[in-house]
Amino acid sequence: MSRLRCAWAGDDALYRQYHDTEWGVPLHDDRALFEFLILEGAQAGLSWITILRKRENYRAAFDNFDATRIAAYGANKIESLLKDAGIVRNRLKVAAAVTNARKFLEVQQEFGSFDSFIWDFVDGTPKQNRWGSHAEIPASTPESDAMSKELKRRGFKFVGSTICYALMQATGMVNDHTTDCFRYGELNR
Repeated sequence: MSRLRCAWAGDDALYRQYHDTEWGVPLHDDRALFEFLILEGAQAGLSWITILRKRENYRAAFDNFDATRIAAYGANKIESLLKDAGIVRNRLKVAAAVTNARKFLEVQQEFGSFDSFIWDFVDGTPKQNRWGSHAEIPASTPESDAMSKELKRRGFKFVGSTICYALMQATGMVNDHTTDCFRYGELNR
């Protein structure tokens, strides 16, 4: 018997694995949160499956999302990244990753962790939504609007409200699995 999944998971094995094991799971690891921040920004204007297929290349190219190392990238490293066909070779997105690493470190310094800062937008607890279909799920919410505004104020790039909401969904700050999806109940405990 096949499991019912969110419609977006489709038939792609990589997408299904991501849906079944990662998407919507509350994430509190700073390195992993930083990875999603960078990947969601890289996705802007593209499909998530494109980024998911390049994820291992991103990990290799960006020092496994070590924010301290990325914050130190200079012009030569940025130019070499722009020649790497394994990632999205967009100058603004690559430069944003470096800027965001620097800003990420500032947030860690101020709040003790990026986790405590970012999860404050949902009062530290995943928001449990009850969507009957993918069409009901919003592209942004007041929480993602607030997150976007604050990240932009702090100098982060590629952090519009839609990107912030995708980050919230991916890292389990919201449970946006549809109610007929087998993961909905598992993550709504």
